[in-house]
Amino acid sequence: MPDEIYNLEKNDIHDNLLYYPYGIKHLLSLQKRGMAEDEPQYISSYRSFEGEAFENFIYERLLRWSVTQDEIVKFISKGPNAAKTESTSNTLSVNGKGQIVYRTNRNEIGEFDALFITKDDTLYMVEMTLTKSVTNLKRRLRKKKALLETIFPQYKVKALLILNEGVTGVKQLQDFCTVWITKPFFAQDILSWLSDANSVKRKPYQKVNDKRVVGTDQLHIRPFKYYNTLTWLMKRSRSNKSVPLDIHFLNQPDVVRKIDLITKFYIGYMDASDFKQIAPQVTREIPKKVVVAIEKEHTGELGIIYFLQHARRNIDMVHILERGGVKVEKKDPYGITVNEVHHILRALKAEDKITPQENDVIKKVLKEDYARKGRED
Repeated sequence: MPDEIYNLEKNDIHDNLLYYPYGIKHLLSLQKRGMAEDEPQYISSYRSFEGEAFENFIYERLLRWSVTQDEIVKFISKGPNAAKTESTSNTLSVNGKGQIVYRTNRNEIGEFDALFITKDDTLYMVEMTLTKSVTNLKRRLRKKKALLETIFPQYKVKALLILNEGVTGVKQLQDFCTVWITKPFFAQDILSWLSDANSVKRKPYQKVNDKRVVGTDQLHIRPFKYYNTLTWLMKRSRSNKSVPLDIHFLNQPDVVRKIDLITKFYIGYMDASDFKQIAPQVTREIPKKVVVAIEKEHTGELGIIYFLQHARRNIDMVHILERGGVKVEKKDPYGITVNEVHHILRALKAEDKITPQENDVIKKVLKEDYARKGRED
């Protein structure tokens, strides 16, 4: 790890950090109201801002470090250092907030703090965070790695995580991860400038110009058709008529990668009457077709979930709990799940129906497969 990153040297790039957008409207309103800095609401809002500042700081430092490294052949530009691009579907682009994203239709299915490529055809995704525990990062890293392996089959994909002193859970990370741990980061000076209407004028943004610093439009990408993949997984996973779910198909490496990427996939539907039979605790009106899906947990286990579409953007997600009862969660009306369920409902055929008996068999198959993998590990 470079000394300037470990020591969080800010002097030469401080004004560059003032050119990034920060979501501090709520934080500034709390300051205006005179809320104490030790109040939980203030702490939560400030930590969110500090996380943004840390990401921007590390990106600026990495950018300068990368152009001194002979092993690095491409470093992807973003933020103020990148040219403005259109956020198009099925490719990488820099969105309006200056972030590197992969979009499908109107939804972003992947965001990357930084990306660079080395001479040995390794693509590094960089994750910089102030989180105190990286345990919950494992699922996110798995998804991002799967996306990059899908759209960049020509590269090996690895991750570089840049974290703060005191972080826990590092030893639990996957073997494709390299970890750098810096000194504690503080962003009060940045917030002071952003919140002070009488701040001195910031210096011009210092752009890094190097032939290795490239835009997303200079990358060779194999497009990933998200919704086509959802339909294909549903049809193919249940095409073996002798079993309600083809677990051997789901364990194929290429399919595992796709599941890691989308985290949940759809396998059919249940009639309202059949769903009431397996989930009598759901009191809300049940639609004619309840969409059945399989979700991959952060542990790697696959489990069944159910979606009830009451209106185009009104969807409940239902978990049937092992200990009895149900857990019902309202989905974001503008999140990707709403669009996925809408797409699947249009693609469903009569043969995609799942009976309560088949539902039980699928649950059993998934549990047995997870237990078998645990024994093999």
